[in-house]
Amino acid sequence: MVSQDKNILWDKCLAIFRDNLSEEQFKAWFEPITVHSFDGVKLVLNVPSQYYVERIESVYLNLVRKTLRHVFGDQIRLYYNDSSTTVRGATSSPVIENRVERSIPKVVSPFQKVEYDEIDSQLNPKYTFDNYCGGMCNKLAVTIGEKIATDPTCRTFSPLFIFGATGVGKTHLIQAIGIKMKESQPRSRVLYVTARIFESQYTTAVRNNKVNDFINFYQSIDTLILDDIQELAGKTATQNTFYHIFNHLHQNQKQLILSSDTRPVDMDGMVPRLISRFKWGMTVELNKPDFSLRRNVLTMKAEQDGLVISNEVLDYIANNVTDSVRELEGVVVSLLGHAAMLNQDITLDLAKAVVANAVKVSKTQLTFEIIAEKVCEHYNIDTDLIYCKSRKREISDARQVVMYLVKKHTQLSSTNIGLRLSRNHATVLHACKNIEERLSVDKQLQEDINAIENGFKG
Repeated sequence: MVSQDKNILWDKCLAIFRDNLSEEQFKAWFEPITVHSFDGVKLVLNVPSQYYVERIESVYLNLVRKTLRHVFGDQIRLYYNDSSTTVRGATSSPVIENRVERSIPKVVSPFQKVEYDEIDSQLNPKYTFDNYCGGMCNKLAVTIGEKIATDPTCRTFSPLFIFGATGVGKTHLIQAIGIKMKESQPRSRVLYVTARIFESQYTTAVRNNKVNDFINFYQSIDTLILDDIQELAGKTATQNTFYHIFNHLHQNQKQLILSSDTRPVDMDGMVPRLISRFKWGMTVELNKPDFSLRRNVLTMKAEQDGLVISNEVLDYIANNVTDSVRELEGVVVSLLGHAAMLNQDITLDLAKAVVANAVKVSKTQLTFEIIAEKVCEHYNIDTDLIYCKSRKREISDARQVVMYLVKKHTQLSSTNIGLRLSRNHATVLHACKNIEERLSVDKQLQEDINAIENGFKG
């Protein structure tokens, strides 16, 4: 193909775009574009502004890639000429996949190629999936993380934005993804970095007039894992630089994994265009650990440290240390210290003392398990019976009282309460309504409820 054919070839592209887009989309985003030059390989398009480039590469990338290859051939390289500024070099090509080895990554500049040596991924080897406790409160995040880590072609969840309160396991999970990636793809350029370090590196690059080197390096990464991104709040220059890095990686089918203590829509101090990109992929929350997960974390940590801890002690800790996995691990470390250094047995009294130093123990903080145990103890029935399908009056009544008290004293939804008892939410609502109606006329039930609730205070 020769350069004089460029307008005919571009007209063919426009015809394909028109066939695949609405008339409004075509007229808004493709009709204003003209060909600046074509030398048989390098195609330069005139675009009205940089915003056109961003829009085309974020929304119509696949259509443009396939169309240009079909019309111009597989060798095509696409560049842009922003007519609102002086003529400049093109942005990175969204058309041609990187055909060179991973050790020579594609960079943003069309005028040079830079070879990068192997990098230190900065991943902590102890943060693996093998020692990450999973549960219902984090099942979705873990499932998606494992999918990304084991399937190098999966880009559905890029960016993966994980948010949650401090200590719920965000850092462990995102590093576990990176470690698994390196195991399955050893040559992949995976990098874990905190937002604070990223900001420090950028500041140093500005001071040393090395911003282009800084950007080129980050654009060479295959999987970028950025922890605590909320730390970039208010750092407008750093955010704008990260915005361009983000765009490049996303457009080139690279994986981005981000963590924050809050969801994107609630982030303050972030430029809007960056927040909009955080929402392009999958946003998933890591909730505070539920009782089952807290219990599993304690058991795993105790086994790792070679501690023998009774079920009574494990249950006490799991019921009272509820905010974070980090606090649970800290309690086990304290117990280990007492056992090893002071030669003390790990008793319930010791656990109470250690927990009291770690967290504020609330005597009124109740869980489903505690309430179920107190109800069954009051009615003198086996706790396991309320979970079965028995319709015996005494068991059915106790089960309804459990539903009523759990609904009253905890934050569990009717659906979650029902799941614990293998019932649906409608059954729970009916049980609560039934108990409420009986309380107004049934003196014995009133006394039973009062006695059980007084037991919560012990």
